[in-house]
Amino acid sequence: MATKRDYYDVLGVDRSAGGDNVKRAYRKLALKYHPDNYQGDKTEGEQLFKEVSEAYEVLSDSVKRQRYDQFGHEGLRGMGMHDFSRMGFGDIFSMFEDIFSGMGGFTAGQTRSQRGYDLETQIDLTLEQIATGADSTLEFERIDLCDACSGSGAEPGTEVARCETCGGYGQVQQQMQSFFGVSVRLQQCPRCHGAGRIITDPCTACKGSSRMKKKRVLTVHVPPGVRDGQMVRIRGEGEPNPGNTARGDLHVYVHVADHPFLTRRNDDLICQVPITFSQAALGGSVEVPTLAGAEPVDIPAGTQNGDMITLKGRGLPSQRTGRKGHQHVLVFIEVPTKLTGKQKELLTEFAETEDVNITPRRQSFLDKLKKTLGMKD
Repeated sequence: MATKRDYYDVLGVDRSAGGDNVKRAYRKLALKYHPDNYQGDKTEGEQLFKEVSEAYEVLSDSVKRQRYDQFGHEGLRGMGMHDFSRMGFGDIFSMFEDIFSGMGGFTAGQTRSQRGYDLETQIDLTLEQIATGADSTLEFERIDLCDACSGSGAEPGTEVARCETCGGYGQVQQQMQSFFGVSVRLQQCPRCHGAGRIITDPCTACKGSSRMKKKRVLTVHVPPGVRDGQMVRIRGEGEPNPGNTARGDLHVYVHVADHPFLTRRNDDLICQVPITFSQAALGGSVEVPTLAGAEPVDIPAGTQNGDMITLKGRGLPSQRTGRKGHQHVLVFIEVPTKLTGKQKELLTEFAETEDVNITPRRQSFLDKLKKTLGMKD
Protein backbone atom coordinates (compact mmCIF):
# COMPACT_ATOMS: atom_id res chain seq x y z
CA MET A 1 0.00 0.00 0.00
CA ALA A 2 1.42 3.36 -1.04
CA THR A 3 2.32 5.83 1.70
CA LYS A 4 -0.08 8.74 1.86
CA ARG A 5 1.34 12.23 1.41
CA ASP A 6 0.96 14.91 4.04
CA TYR A 7 -2.40 16.61 3.53
CA TYR A 8 -0.93 20.10 3.89
CA ASP A 9 1.57 19.32 1.13
CA VAL A 10 -1.21 17.90 -1.05
CA LEU A 11 -3.16 21.17 -0.89
CA GLY A 12 -0.05 23.34 -0.82
CA VAL A 13 -1.03 25.24 2.34
CA ASP A 14 0.72 26.00 5.62
CA ARG A 15 -0.22 24.14 8.78
CA SER A 16 -1.58 27.43 10.13
CA ALA A 17 -3.81 28.06 7.09
CA GLY A 18 -7.37 29.11 7.88
CA GLY A 19 -10.52 27.51 6.52
CA ASP A 20 -10.92 30.00 3.66
CA ASN A 21 -7.36 29.42 2.46
CA VAL A 22 -7.88 25.67 2.58
CA LYS A 23 -11.10 25.99 0.58
CA ARG A 24 -9.49 28.24 -2.05
CA ALA A 25 -6.54 25.87 -2.43
CA TYR A 26 -8.85 22.90 -2.90
CA ARG A 27 -11.08 24.70 -5.39
CA LYS A 28 -8.05 25.65 -7.48
CA LEU A 29 -6.64 22.11 -7.51
CA ALA A 30 -10.05 20.54 -8.15
CA LEU A 31 -10.40 22.67 -11.28
CA LYS A 32 -6.88 21.75 -12.34
CA TYR A 33 -7.44 17.99 -12.06
CA HIS A 34 -11.00 17.97 -13.43
CA PRO A 35 -11.17 15.57 -16.41
CA ASP A 36 -12.26 18.38 -18.74
CA ASN A 37 -9.23 20.48 -17.78
CA TYR A 38 -6.37 18.12 -16.93
CA GLN A 39 -3.88 17.91 -19.77
CA GLY A 40 -2.04 14.79 -18.66
CA ASP A 41 -3.05 11.16 -18.24
CA LYS A 42 -6.73 10.98 -17.22
CA THR A 43 -6.16 8.16 -14.74
CA GLU A 44 -3.42 10.17 -13.05
CA GLY A 45 -5.67 13.22 -12.99
CA GLU A 46 -8.46 11.23 -11.34
CA GLN A 47 -6.09 9.94 -8.65
CA LEU A 48 -4.81 13.45 -7.95
CA PHE A 49 -8.35 14.79 -7.78
CA LYS A 50 -9.30 12.15 -5.21
CA GLU A 51 -6.12 12.85 -3.24
CA VAL A 52 -6.84 16.58 -2.91
CA SER A 53 -10.48 15.81 -2.05
CA GLU A 54 -9.40 13.49 0.76
CA ALA A 55 -7.02 16.15 2.06
CA TYR A 56 -9.79 18.76 1.98
CA GLU A 57 -12.22 16.51 3.86
CA VAL A 58 -9.75 16.35 6.75
CA LEU A 59 -8.37 19.89 6.79
CA SER A 60 -11.81 21.51 6.44
CA ASP A 61 -13.15 19.63 9.47
CA SER A 62 -11.85 21.06 12.76
CA VAL A 63 -12.15 17.77 14.67
CA LYS A 64 -10.48 15.63 12.00
CA ARG A 65 -7.81 18.26 11.43
CA GLN A 66 -6.91 18.40 15.12
CA ARG A 67 -6.70 14.61 15.24
CA TYR A 68 -4.54 14.58 12.10
CA ASP A 69 -2.21 17.26 13.48
CA GLN A 70 -1.68 15.16 16.63
CA PHE A 71 -1.42 11.63 15.27
CA GLY A 72 -1.09 11.85 11.49
CA HIS A 73 -2.95 9.51 9.13
CA GLU A 74 -3.22 6.73 11.71
CA GLY A 75 -5.17 9.06 14.01
CA LEU A 76 -8.02 9.25 11.48
CA ARG A 77 -8.90 5.58 11.67
CA GLY A 78 -12.35 5.04 13.09
CA MET A 79 -13.50 8.61 12.33
CA GLY A 80 -15.81 7.76 9.44
CA MET A 81 -13.53 8.79 6.59
CA HIS A 82 -14.93 8.58 3.07
CA ASP A 83 -13.39 5.95 0.80
CA PHE A 84 -12.43 8.28 -2.06
CA SER A 85 -10.75 5.47 -3.99
CA ARG A 86 -14.20 4.00 -4.71
CA MET A 87 -15.97 7.28 -5.43
CA GLY A 88 -16.62 8.84 -8.82
CA PHE A 89 -16.33 12.49 -9.75
CA GLY A 90 -20.08 12.95 -9.31
CA ASP A 91 -19.94 11.66 -5.74
CA ILE A 92 -17.20 14.11 -4.80
CA PHE A 93 -18.80 17.07 -6.58
CA SER A 94 -22.02 16.45 -4.65
CA MET A 95 -20.17 16.15 -1.33
CA PHE A 96 -18.63 19.60 -1.74
CA GLU A 97 -21.51 21.23 -3.62
CA ASP A 98 -20.95 24.58 -1.90
CA ILE A 99 -17.51 24.76 -3.53
CA PHE A 100 -18.39 23.49 -6.99
CA SER A 101 -21.75 25.24 -7.41
CA GLY A 102 -21.57 27.85 -10.11
CA MET A 103 -18.44 26.41 -11.74
CA GLY A 104 -18.59 26.32 -15.49
CA GLY A 105 -18.02 23.03 -17.25
CA PHE A 106 -19.53 20.75 -14.60
CA THR A 107 -22.45 18.89 -16.06
CA ALA A 108 -25.39 17.70 -14.06
CA GLY A 109 -24.45 14.12 -14.86
CA GLN A 110 -21.20 14.68 -13.03
CA THR A 111 -22.78 16.24 -9.97
CA ARG A 112 -25.78 13.94 -9.51
CA SER A 113 -24.87 10.60 -7.95
CA GLN A 114 -27.06 7.49 -8.11
CA ARG A 115 -25.41 5.74 -5.17
CA GLY A 116 -24.53 6.91 -1.71
CA TYR A 117 -21.10 7.61 -0.29
CA ASP A 118 -18.94 4.86 1.17
CA LEU A 119 -17.26 5.30 4.55
CA GLU A 120 -14.37 3.42 6.10
CA THR A 121 -13.33 2.74 9.66
CA GLN A 122 -11.25 0.21 11.63
CA ILE A 123 -11.74 -2.27 14.45
CA ASP A 124 -9.02 -3.89 16.53
CA LEU A 125 -9.24 -7.61 17.34
CA THR A 126 -7.03 -10.22 18.99
CA LEU A 127 -5.93 -13.57 17.56
CA GLU A 128 -8.25 -15.27 20.03
CA GLN A 129 -11.20 -13.32 18.59
CA ILE A 130 -10.10 -14.11 15.04
CA ALA A 131 -10.10 -17.81 15.89
CA THR A 132 -13.77 -17.88 16.87
CA GLY A 133 -15.22 -14.83 15.11
CA ALA A 134 -16.38 -11.79 17.03
CA ASP A 135 -19.24 -9.33 17.36
CA SER A 136 -17.75 -5.88 17.87
CA THR A 137 -19.60 -2.69 18.78
CA LEU A 138 -18.62 0.09 16.42
CA GLU A 139 -19.22 3.81 16.91
CA PHE A 140 -18.62 6.29 14.11
CA GLU A 141 -19.86 9.60 12.75
CA ARG A 142 -21.53 10.16 9.39
CA ILE A 143 -23.48 12.78 7.50
CA ASP A 144 -27.14 11.78 7.66
CA LEU A 145 -30.57 13.15 6.88
CA CYS A 146 -31.76 16.00 9.08
CA ASP A 147 -34.26 14.79 11.68
CA ALA A 148 -36.16 18.07 11.72
CA CYS A 149 -36.95 18.27 7.98
CA SER A 150 -36.53 14.55 7.14
CA GLY A 151 -33.96 15.46 4.50
CA SER A 152 -36.09 17.93 2.55
CA GLY A 153 -34.02 20.97 3.53
CA ALA A 154 -37.19 23.01 4.07
CA GLU A 155 -38.62 24.23 7.37
CA PRO A 156 -41.29 21.75 8.52
CA GLY A 157 -44.75 22.88 7.43
CA THR A 158 -43.49 24.90 4.46
CA GLU A 159 -43.69 24.02 0.78
CA VAL A 160 -40.85 23.43 -1.68
CA ALA A 161 -41.31 25.10 -5.07
CA ARG A 162 -40.29 23.62 -8.41
CA CYS A 163 -37.38 25.44 -10.04
CA GLU A 164 -38.75 27.52 -12.90
CA THR A 165 -35.38 27.80 -14.63
CA CYS A 166 -34.99 24.06 -15.31
CA GLY A 167 -38.60 22.99 -14.82
CA GLY A 168 -37.63 20.70 -11.98
CA TYR A 169 -35.15 18.60 -14.00
CA GLY A 170 -32.01 20.06 -12.40
CA GLN A 171 -30.41 20.48 -15.83
CA VAL A 172 -30.39 23.17 -18.46
CA GLN A 173 -29.20 23.11 -22.04
CA GLN A 174 -26.28 25.19 -23.18
CA GLN A 175 -25.55 25.83 -26.85
CA MET A 176 -21.89 25.92 -27.77
CA GLN A 177 -20.39 27.06 -31.08
CA SER A 178 -17.52 24.89 -32.29
CA PHE A 179 -15.63 24.16 -35.52
CA PHE A 180 -18.20 21.47 -36.35
CA GLY A 181 -21.18 23.72 -35.71
CA VAL A 182 -23.53 24.25 -32.81
CA SER A 183 -23.60 21.59 -30.10
CA VAL A 184 -25.97 21.30 -27.17
CA ARG A 185 -24.63 20.39 -23.77
CA LEU A 186 -26.49 19.65 -20.55
CA GLN A 187 -25.18 21.30 -17.43
CA GLN A 188 -26.30 21.79 -13.87
CA CYS A 189 -29.01 24.36 -13.36
CA PRO A 190 -27.32 27.50 -11.99
CA ARG A 191 -30.35 28.43 -9.89
CA CYS A 192 -31.20 25.20 -8.05
CA HIS A 193 -27.73 23.63 -8.43
CA GLY A 194 -29.19 20.41 -9.84
CA ALA A 195 -31.84 19.90 -7.13
CA GLY A 196 -34.78 20.76 -9.39
CA ARG A 197 -36.49 22.65 -6.57
CA ILE A 198 -36.21 25.91 -4.70
CA ILE A 199 -36.41 26.14 -0.93
CA THR A 200 -37.86 29.49 0.07
CA ASP A 201 -37.87 28.79 3.81
CA PRO A 202 -34.78 26.73 4.74
CA CYS A 203 -34.83 24.37 7.72
CA THR A 204 -33.33 26.14 10.74
CA ALA A 205 -31.81 22.92 12.09
CA CYS A 206 -29.69 22.09 9.02
CA LYS A 207 -29.73 25.55 7.38
CA GLY A 208 -31.34 24.09 4.27
CA SER A 209 -28.63 21.52 3.58
CA SER A 210 -30.93 18.59 4.50
CA ARG A 211 -27.95 16.93 6.25
CA MET A 212 -26.32 16.92 9.66
CA LYS A 213 -23.62 14.96 11.44
CA LYS A 214 -24.84 12.06 13.52
CA LYS A 215 -23.22 9.41 15.64
CA ARG A 216 -24.00 5.85 14.65
CA VAL A 217 -23.54 2.77 16.85
CA LEU A 218 -23.88 -0.71 15.41
CA THR A 219 -22.65 -4.26 15.96
CA VAL A 220 -20.28 -5.70 13.37
CA HIS A 221 -19.92 -9.46 13.00
CA VAL A 222 -16.41 -10.46 11.95
CA PRO A 223 -16.28 -14.07 10.70
CA PRO A 224 -13.58 -16.49 11.94
CA GLY A 225 -10.23 -16.56 10.16
CA VAL A 226 -10.12 -13.02 8.76
CA ARG A 227 -6.69 -11.55 8.10
CA ASP A 228 -5.06 -8.33 9.20
CA GLY A 229 -6.10 -5.54 6.85
CA GLN A 230 -9.08 -7.44 5.46
CA MET A 231 -12.25 -5.45 4.86
CA VAL A 232 -15.75 -6.35 6.01
CA ARG A 233 -18.43 -4.56 3.99
CA ILE A 234 -21.65 -3.48 5.71
CA ARG A 235 -24.09 -2.50 3.02
CA GLY A 236 -26.30 0.54 3.45
CA GLU A 237 -24.41 1.97 6.43
CA GLY A 238 -22.69 4.73 4.47
CA GLU A 239 -24.07 8.16 3.65
CA PRO A 240 -27.07 8.97 1.43
CA ASN A 241 -26.72 10.24 -2.12
CA PRO A 242 -27.87 13.77 -3.07
CA GLY A 243 -31.35 12.54 -3.94
CA ASN A 244 -31.67 10.63 -0.64
CA THR A 245 -32.61 7.53 -2.63
CA ALA A 246 -29.69 5.24 -1.77
CA ARG A 247 -26.96 4.83 0.82
CA GLY A 248 -23.35 3.88 0.39
CA ASP A 249 -21.58 1.12 2.31
CA LEU A 250 -19.40 1.07 5.40
CA HIS A 251 -15.99 -0.57 4.93
CA VAL A 252 -14.67 -1.94 8.22
CA TYR A 253 -10.97 -2.78 8.08
CA VAL A 254 -9.78 -5.37 10.58
CA HIS A 255 -6.55 -4.81 12.48
CA VAL A 256 -5.26 -7.89 14.32
CA ALA A 257 -3.16 -7.04 17.36
CA ASP A 258 0.22 -8.72 17.80
CA HIS A 259 0.18 -11.77 20.08
CA PRO A 260 2.92 -11.99 22.73
CA PHE A 261 3.83 -15.58 21.76
CA LEU A 262 2.12 -16.59 18.50
CA THR A 263 2.88 -15.52 14.95
CA ARG A 264 0.48 -16.17 12.10
CA ARG A 265 1.45 -17.74 8.78
CA ASN A 266 -1.65 -18.21 6.62
CA ASP A 267 -3.89 -20.40 8.82
CA ASP A 268 -0.99 -21.84 10.83
CA LEU A 269 0.49 -20.44 14.03
CA ILE A 270 4.13 -20.50 15.07
CA CYS A 271 5.63 -20.06 18.52
CA GLN A 272 9.15 -20.36 19.87
CA VAL A 273 9.66 -22.25 23.13
CA PRO A 274 12.94 -22.33 25.07
CA ILE A 275 14.05 -25.62 26.68
CA THR A 276 17.06 -26.54 28.77
CA PHE A 277 19.99 -28.70 27.67
CA SER A 278 18.87 -31.53 29.93
CA GLN A 279 15.28 -31.40 28.58
CA ALA A 280 16.62 -31.64 25.04
CA ALA A 281 18.87 -34.59 25.88
CA LEU A 282 16.60 -36.54 28.23
CA GLY A 283 13.17 -35.42 27.04
CA GLY A 284 10.44 -33.96 29.19
CA SER A 285 7.28 -31.86 29.16
CA VAL A 286 6.94 -28.07 28.74
CA GLU A 287 4.00 -25.66 28.82
CA VAL A 288 3.29 -24.20 25.40
CA PRO A 289 1.03 -21.15 24.78
CA THR A 290 -1.94 -21.81 22.48
CA LEU A 291 -5.08 -19.82 21.63
CA ALA A 292 -6.93 -21.98 24.17
CA GLY A 293 -4.38 -21.36 26.92
CA ALA A 294 -1.21 -23.11 28.09
CA GLU A 295 -0.94 -26.73 27.03
CA PRO A 296 1.64 -29.40 28.03
CA VAL A 297 3.74 -30.72 25.14
CA ASP A 298 6.11 -33.68 25.28
CA ILE A 299 9.71 -33.01 24.22
CA PRO A 300 11.29 -36.19 22.79
CA ALA A 301 14.69 -37.24 24.08
CA GLY A 302 17.47 -36.09 21.76
CA THR A 303 15.60 -33.01 20.51
CA GLN A 304 17.89 -30.73 18.53
CA ASN A 305 18.00 -26.94 18.51
CA GLY A 306 15.53 -25.68 15.86
CA ASP A 307 13.42 -28.85 15.80
CA MET A 308 9.72 -28.30 15.26
CA ILE A 309 6.80 -30.00 16.98
CA THR A 310 3.39 -29.71 15.29
CA LEU A 311 0.13 -29.48 17.21
CA LYS A 312 -2.51 -30.40 14.68
CA GLY A 313 -5.73 -28.39 14.56
CA ARG A 314 -4.48 -25.70 16.95
CA GLY A 315 -4.27 -23.01 14.26
CA LEU A 316 -6.86 -20.66 12.78
CA PRO A 317 -9.91 -21.68 10.73
CA SER A 318 -9.81 -21.30 6.96
CA GLN A 319 -12.30 -18.74 5.67
CA ARG A 320 -13.03 -20.98 2.70
CA THR A 321 -13.37 -24.43 4.27
CA GLY A 322 -13.54 -23.76 8.02
CA ARG A 323 -10.79 -26.34 8.55
CA LYS A 324 -8.28 -25.32 11.18
CA GLY A 325 -4.58 -24.98 10.53
CA HIS A 326 -1.81 -26.25 12.80
CA GLN A 327 0.40 -24.73 15.47
CA HIS A 328 4.13 -25.29 15.02
CA VAL A 329 6.30 -25.19 18.14
CA LEU A 330 9.85 -24.17 17.28
CA VAL A 331 12.24 -25.43 19.97
CA PHE A 332 15.47 -23.65 20.81
CA ILE A 333 17.93 -24.79 23.46
CA GLU A 334 19.07 -22.22 25.98
CA VAL A 335 22.73 -22.54 26.98
CA PRO A 336 23.29 -21.52 30.63
CA THR A 337 25.55 -18.53 31.07
CA LYS A 338 26.28 -19.16 34.76
CA LEU A 339 27.04 -22.58 36.28
CA THR A 340 27.38 -23.71 39.86
CA GLY A 341 30.39 -25.72 40.93
CA LYS A 342 28.37 -28.93 40.94
CA GLN A 343 27.05 -28.23 37.41
CA LYS A 344 30.55 -27.60 36.09
CA GLU A 345 31.77 -30.83 37.64
CA LEU A 346 28.96 -32.88 36.11
CA LEU A 347 29.32 -31.27 32.67
CA THR A 348 33.08 -31.86 32.74
CA GLU A 349 32.49 -35.54 33.39
CA PHE A 350 29.95 -35.65 30.58
CA ALA A 351 32.32 -33.86 28.18
CA GLU A 352 34.92 -36.58 28.71
CA THR A 353 32.46 -39.12 27.32
CA GLU A 354 31.36 -37.09 24.27
CA ASP A 355 34.14 -38.39 21.98
CA VAL A 356 33.06 -41.94 22.80
CA ASN A 357 29.36 -41.36 22.07
CA ILE A 358 29.52 -39.30 18.91
CA THR A 359 26.07 -38.60 17.49
CA PRO A 360 25.31 -39.60 13.86
CA ARG A 361 24.83 -35.94 12.90
CA ARG A 362 28.21 -34.95 14.35
CA GLN A 363 29.91 -38.00 12.82
CA SER A 364 28.54 -37.05 9.41
CA PHE A 365 29.85 -33.51 9.87
CA LEU A 366 33.33 -34.76 10.91
CA ASP A 367 33.52 -37.16 7.96
CA LYS A 368 32.56 -34.39 5.52
CA LEU A 369 35.07 -32.00 7.12
CA LYS A 370 37.89 -34.53 6.85
CA LYS A 371 37.08 -35.24 3.22
CA THR A 372 36.95 -31.54 2.35
CA LEU A 373 40.25 -30.70 4.06
CA GLY A 374 42.00 -33.92 3.03
CA MET A 375 42.53 -34.93 6.67
CA LYS A 376 43.51 -38.48 7.60
CA ASP A 377 41.90 -40.52 10.35
